[in-house]
Amino acid sequence: MKMNLSLYSVNAFLILDAEGHRVLAKYYRPKGHPQGESKELLTLKDQRAFEKGLWQKTKKPGADIILYDGRLAVFRHTLDLIFYIIGGATENEIMLYSALTAFSDAVHLLLRNQVEKRAVLENLDMVLLCLDETIDDGIIVETDSTTIASRVSRPKADTTEIVINEQTIMNAYQTVREKVQQRIQQL
Repeated sequence: MKMNLSLYSVNAFLILDAEGHRVLAKYYRPKGHPQGESKELLTLKDQRAFEKGLWQKTKKPGADIILYDGRLAVFRHTLDLIFYIIGGATENEIMLYSALTAFSDAVHLLLRNQVEKRAVLENLDMVLLCLDETIDDGIIVETDSTTIASRVSRPKADTTEIVINEQTIMNAYQTVREKVQQRIQQL
């Protein structure tokens, strides 16, 4: 058995809905991969066929890891979605599962536990940022959900934000003018 000694452990990330339709799919196999670019699952047709078969095997909640089509699939069910991380057959399933758990928990934090298809589609920007903070080009880079969520969350609006307009500039000019006049009178 050939050991995979590279950091490239994720082949794909998928979110499928309750009917097996794609909500989000990201396939990884960068040019820098030690085994070169993958020739598998390049076409949309191949990807859809893989996703349909995978969904058929995993649509019922129960297990959370299977070997499908020569790949390790780690998955997690939510209300009407299934999150998947796909890796090679020799990958460390605990590492893949911890990345999936971190991603899923971060999405739950960001969407305030409203993780269903509609909420994911409405907040797709945050979900994609979450994914990018978890997996970069097939390499798992973070497995702590709170760290991922904090990097993704929108910053709170600064309540002391200064609005610069004509009035504020005139007020500043008037204040400086008065201060200069006071200084001149003191001399």
